[in-house]
Amino acid sequence: PRLLSQFFFADERVTRVVAEINGLDAELDPQQYLVLLNQLHVSQAHLLAVLERIMEECIPTQRHSRDYLVKFPEELLVDNLGNHMLFAAECLLAGTFLEVEESDGAQLRPRARNLLCSLELVRTVLREQSLSQPNSYPEPVRAVLIQFDRLFAEFELSYVSSLVAVKSPDEIYRQQEIIVLFCETVERALHLGYLTQEMIDGYEPLLMFTIPRLAIISGLLIYPEGPLSLERSPEEMSRVFSPFYNLLRKIRDLLRVLSAEELCLLERSLCTAE
Repeated sequence: PRLLSQFFFADERVTRVVAEINGLDAELDPQQYLVLLNQLHVSQAHLLAVLERIMEECIPTQRHSRDYLVKFPEELLVDNLGNHMLFAAECLLAGTFLEVEESDGAQLRPRARNLLCSLELVRTVLREQSLSQPNSYPEPVRAVLIQFDRLFAEFELSYVSSLVAVKSPDEIYRQQEIIVLFCETVERALHLGYLTQEMIDGYEPLLMFTIPRLAIISGLLIYPEGPLSLERSPEEMSRVFSPFYNLLRKIRDLLRVLSAEELCLLERSLCTAE
C-alpha cells in the first residue's frame, strides 16, 4: 500500500519496456514495436498517476497552481492529458513537431528538455527513497517534486497555448455569466411552476431544451444586464450567443409586445414543446 513502493514497481515497468524498445529493430518487427509503444504509453500513464498521488501526499500545499486549466477547451480536459504532455515533450526533444508549428516547437524545446530532465531526477530520487526509507519524504525529495510539478505546469500551459486558442479571462467571465443566468432561470422556473424539482433530480431529458429556451427569455427580458445584453456589441458577447446577435434582437423586440399573460403562456409552451 505504500506509494513509494508502488512507484518503484511502476518505474521498473517503464524501464523494462524502454529497454525492450531500444533492443528491438522496428523495421524487422514493426508489429512488436507498436505493441511495445502501447505498453510504454500505459506504463507511463500509471507511473504519472502514482507520482500525482505522491505529490498530493507529500507537497499538497506547495503544488503549482492549475487555475489555467479553465482556459483550455473542454475536449482537452481528459484523464490522460498529463501522459499526452509527456509524450509531446519527448517528441519535441527528439525534434519531431507532431502538433505544433516548427517555430513554436523550437521555442518549446527548452521547456521540454527541462521537464524531462526533472522527471528523470524525480525517478532517481524516488527509487532511492523507496529502497531506503519508503515511509518518509525528506526535504530533498520534496524539493525535486516541487520543481517537477512547476516545470510540468509551465510546459503544459505553454504547449497547449501554442496548440489551440485558450480562453481569455474575458471569455471565462462571460461563461461564468451564462452559468449564473442558467441558475437564475432554473430558480425562477421552479418558483413559477414551469419546472419541478423532481424533473431536475431525475435528469428529465426535456430540460436540455427547456432551460436554454427559458434562459433566452430571461436573458433578454428579466436580466437585461446579463450575458444576453444587447447593449453590448457582438464582439463583447460570449461566443455562444454572438453569432445570433441579430436574431436575439428580433426575439427581444417580439417579446416586448407581449402581455404578462402572453409571456407566461409562451414560457409554459416552451416547457412542453420539443
